[in-house]
Amino acid sequence: MKRTNYSALIFFITTVVLAVMLIQTKRAERKAIYDSTTVLNKIVFVQELTLVRYNYAGVISFKDYMTIMNFQVPLTEKFFLLKYNGYIKAGVNLKGATVKVDGKSVVVQLPKAQIFETVIDEKSIRVYDESMNAFNPISINDYNKAILKEKLTMTKSAVNQGILDDASRQAHLIITSILTEMGYEKIQVVDVKSLILPGKE
Repeated sequence: MKRTNYSALIFFITTVVLAVMLIQTKRAERKAIYDSTTVLNKIVFVQELTLVRYNYAGVISFKDYMTIMNFQVPLTEKFFLLKYNGYIKAGVNLKGATVKVDGKSVVVQLPKAQIFETVIDEKSIRVYDESMNAFNPISINDYNKAILKEKLTMTKSAVNQGILDDASRQAHLIITSILTEMGYEKIQVVDVKSLILPGKE
């Protein structure tokens, strides 16, 4: 008569039960229903992933002179030429997003992409030419004015090159991926609100 190995049988049954429980748990996780708050928290958590960065290298040319009654005063011209490295960051402020959940369907409304940061690295600045005019010397304010003007130029250039469109696409892709992973079957990500460009406030 063949002897039954009860230990092996119990181990086999236990393994099968645990495997079934694990599968059921995985299915339950996939079928989990999230509310709007949970979805929004997950979206806001990935704020940094939606950022797009453009790197820049450029030249700043500045020229100015003293005037009296709109006439240039002779021998008062001042100028400088700087080279710099910088970058611009754009993205979507996900804290301004709204979420509407209906079963396996979800609609996410996003603010328009915007410029978050325009930076000229001061350590990268190199002076290639500058005047030494005793009558009208170059001041720190001159450098600051030139850098501020260059930042506005950089920003407009980046917008024209499509940085805001890139940031919007990045946000849509990441959010759609997150919602798909959460088990939603019908996903709609749309942009709302109007965009205010720099200098148009």
